[in-house]
Amino acid sequence: MANTFLHTCYRIGDIDSSVAFYEKLGFAEARRMPIGDEAINVFMALADGEPILELTYNHGVDEYDHGTGYNHIALAVVDLDGTLAKLAEDGIEPEKPPYRPGGRTTGSRIAFVRDPDGYRIELVEKGDLTE
Repeated sequence: MANTFLHTCYRIGDIDSSVAFYEKLGFAEARRMPIGDEAINVFMALADGEPILELTYNHGVDEYDHGTGYNHIALAVVDLDGTLAKLAEDGIEPEKPPYRPGGRTTGSRIAFVRDPDGYRIELVEKGDLTE
């Protein structure tokens, strides 16, 4: 049997704000799993699959140091400008305007945003994702 990627886990400071942020990016809460008295795991899924994002809230902890090794996760979006406009309604702005990496003049544009806990999300414009 081949190995299979299951999920990425982020430690979060507030369940409601994190869930609301990821819902704006097309995720839906799949389930919550209490971990004794110490934590709650919230599993988030995109419409096309299994939960791939685990948001872990540790009771009594509202901030984490991300360290220097972490950079970002990437999410393909159909309409980058529309996605950024929806996020802007809640005061979430990209680090800089959408661009093509490396000075390219063709190909997908990207932009980076940060979730409520400061984690970076790369939004990659992919056009019609049903193709």
